[in-house]
Amino acid sequence: MKRYVSLLSLTYCITAAALATESKPASAPPAADAKKQALDLEKEWVAAELNHDATKLQRILDDKFVFSYGSKKPADKATYIKEFTDGDVDPTESQTLSDESVIVDRDTAVVVGTDTASGTEKGSPYRVVFRYTVTYVHRQGHWLALAEHLVEVPSGK
Repeated sequence: MKRYVSLLSLTYCITAAALATESKPASAPPAADAKKQALDLEKEWVAAELNHDATKLQRILDDKFVFSYGSKKPADKATYIKEFTDGDVDPTESQTLSDESVIVDRDTAVVVGTDTASGTEKGSPYRVVFRYTVTYVHRQGHWLALAEHLVEVPSGK
């Protein structure tokens, strides 16, 4: 019986030591830092879209990324990147982010804000306002966009 108890104790000690030395995933930064990092990433994302920078979008978007616009069918990362990098860069196009709120819970950050897009299309100026929600996850020391939902705000509101 003593030998059995000793083996159990030894097994417990080995298991506890193994669990203590297992590599743990990088923890998310403190909430204040995470909020700033998420907002900085939002600006990087806008610049990548405006410059049709597929490489930067690849880095910003999680491999599981999903995008939805209004009631349209959701799109995956590859479809999103193709859509936002296709064609020539429009030097008249701009996006301004405002009314941003950030909620951080451990390794997840949610940003809700307003995106005002403007430029010219077929020689005529346009201005469109969107409300958006982006969910970020903190993986391997970096924030990545996991999902975005965008809806156009009806003009006059």
